[in-house]
Amino acid sequence: MTDKITTVLVLCTGNSARSVLAEVLINALGEGRWRAFSAGSHPAGAVNPLTLAVLAEKGHSVEGLRSKSWDEFADPDAPRIDLIITVCDNAAGEMCPIWPGRPSKIHVGFPDPAAATGTDSERLAIFREVYGQIEAKIRRLIALGPERAGEV
Repeated sequence: MTDKITTVLVLCTGNSARSVLAEVLINALGEGRWRAFSAGSHPAGAVNPLTLAVLAEKGHSVEGLRSKSWDEFADPDAPRIDLIITVCDNAAGEMCPIWPGRPSKIHVGFPDPAAATGTDSERLAIFREVYGQIEAKIRRLIALGPERAGEV
């Protein structure tokens, strides 16, 4: 058993929904053995209110969550990242910064709930569905461990 903490950066284009959901879930389910951050290549500037609603509904703290640029994590003074996870196809295909330490990278795509249309309750249902999809993948990632992250 090791005391090493696996540090993860979850990337998406806007950093307003999927990447934030994954960040919160990794931090909650990782039980101190995993530490996650999220960022976007073109951050929206704010976390989607429905992301915050679903997280609060599921009992997660939303304090301090913000939409931020991936540039914050390419700085030499940024936390050392062990694993980068892209959660949207656009971010997976973009030219990423050079990350200090050359972390492992995987892509686990999810539908974008921020693009959902319909009534507020219909859109909220889509956010809940995507939350469930992300939760299942994060549980599998944590069960497998960082060495087998590519199998998620």
